Amino acid sequence: MNQEAIDLLIQKQPKLAGSRDKLEAMQAGAYCMHRSFGFGIIKGYDEAEAKLIIDFEDGKEGHLMAPAFCVDKLEILEPENILVRRRTEPDVIEEMIKKRPGDLIVEILSRLPDQEASPTELELLLSRLLGPTKFKKWWTQTKKVLVKDPRVQTPSRKIDPYILRDEPLKPEQEILEDFYVLKQPKKKILLAEKLYQISENVNEVESDLPNIFEHLTEAVKKAHGLSQAERLHGVWVRNDLARHLAADPETIEPTSKSLIMETDDLNELASEIPTGYQKRFLDLISRTYPDNWQTVAIDILRNSEGKMTSESISFLVDRECEQLVADHFKRWLREQNLRGPVLLWIIKNRNSRKFRKLVDGLIGPRFLNNVLYAIDLEALQNTGTRRIPLGDILSDDKELITDMLADASEEEARDLAQGLLLNQGFEDLTKKSLLARFIKSFPSIQTLISGSQPEKVEDLIVSQKSYDALNAELRDLIEKKIPENKEAIAVAREHGDLKENSEYKMARQDQDTLMARKANLERDLGRARVTDFTDAGTDTVGVGSIVKLSNSEGASEEYAILGAFDSMPEQNILSYKTPLGQALLGKGVGTTVTTEIDGNSVQWTIEGLERWVESGRKL
Repeated sequence: MNQEAIDLLIQKQPKLAGSRDKLEAMQAGAYCMHRSFGFGIIKGYDEAEAKLIIDFEDGKEGHLMAPAFCVDKLEILEPENILVRRRTEPDVIEEMIKKRPGDLIVEILSRLPDQEASPTELELLLSRLLGPTKFKKWWTQTKKVLVKDPRVQTPSRKIDPYILRDEPLKPEQEILEDFYVLKQPKKKILLAEKLYQISENVNEVESDLPNIFEHLTEAVKKAHGLSQAERLHGVWVRNDLARHLAADPETIEPTSKSLIMETDDLNELASEIPTGYQKRFLDLISRTYPDNWQTVAIDILRNSEGKMTSESISFLVDRECEQLVADHFKRWLREQNLRGPVLLWIIKNRNSRKFRKLVDGLIGPRFLNNVLYAIDLEALQNTGTRRIPLGDILSDDKELITDMLADASEEEARDLAQGLLLNQGFEDLTKKSLLARFIKSFPSIQTLISGSQPEKVEDLIVSQKSYDALNAELRDLIEKKIPENKEAIAVAREHGDLKENSEYKMARQDQDTLMARKANLERDLGRARVTDFTDAGTDTVGVGSIVKLSNSEGASEEYAILGAFDSMPEQNILSYKTPLGQALLGKGVGTTVTTEIDGNSVQWTIEGLERWVESGRKL
């Protein structure tokens, strides 16, 4: 745009006077970024149309755009802008993207005001530069590089910016700086741990250890916002520093023992211990409870997860408690109290020579029943999309089911296969794959698999009240009644021969009833379409109509035709799925319909219609 065109434009629209600098930058050859159309280049100005001509990269070539309407949406990019250089110097920028990501970020920051950018600003620019798909993976890797780059100050909080430093700062100097600046005890503990780890090779950190020790001691003592596990972690780091500085950690409060003694729930504490400290935690338990540490350690093992499971077993075995662990494994198996992490450990170590004494005799049909129960229980408790490791290994280990069924009777195998079919922890396709392994050992189980496809069914129109009631019933089944039934089955199994065990049979019959009801509820809720009955018309009967009828016997009736689960005959409310409801749907005033119930034929004539929502009545 030349000056004459700009003057004419401002004369017609005086509000543009404040944007003259931006209008002057809208010259042919200038690169730009539009909020909606993305990256483009200005090709010229059509004076007759008073519009810019812009080629956008999304295919909108020769796009006409009035300056008045795009002045706030179109950003003119400088030649040094990284998005422009991606087009003008593609080889240079591509080389930085692939081989020197840190240099690319430094280049970007050096061109920005104050040489800094918030994470959101930087991520938006990188998304435009790399594309939204490639950007995510690249940025994840690059952030790890930037943490070690002395030229860039990375944010310690999400709201902090990335800053290009005036002078490069060594990583250890940055950690020290953050340690003294930060107030949060949790982060201070993590930084102190990192500083202690690098102090042996970094003189600057080594000389600062006394100050670090004093700051950390104060942070742990105050314990603002720290959980008991975080506090214990802080004490351990403080103790390491104390020993390094030739101080006695047992004279500094709080001690690690005192924190253990004041803990109400050791199992909860054990589950929160940071990775790498589990063995230290178990050693602390043995010193804190010298008379009964084995009992405490066994209880921690029973309720353990992840790394704590393997560390607890190794800790007990190394202290000649192998028989104690083996006895408890067998007891928990009998009581169906083996939890998922312990089951997973046994599966992974079932062929281990080191732990043979612990796992001998465990792998069998009862163990498989424990596995299925643990998977089902975790699936019921798992509200997110988190995978179930025990379910994964059952699917991935091709020999595991065969091993567990080796000593099973046909009835046991069939019961276990039925349990698999009802299990909440597997998708249908995975169940079929696992059942194929059952069938390999017991071909008769093939009859449990139905190859027929369900018929397509229509939606069910339901009221919000009935939908909520069905949903509540389903939650009660899943969260309470089904788990209680599984416990009852487990208890009944312990009473002996399943063929003569009436309690077991009753519990299994209850299970069939509960699972059938659950399947029906899930099917109905899956088909449900909630309505507030406002769609009902006034000319013909619909879901949400109140119908005035006279019948062939001379009687008059008035019925509300509502949702599929709303029938209350005593209040003259009928589901539209009832025979009379089906006969009336779509019919107008004056129409006569016939219903046959139990051999009785009755004719009904529609005398009048009203909408439920206008009647003032409530369900």
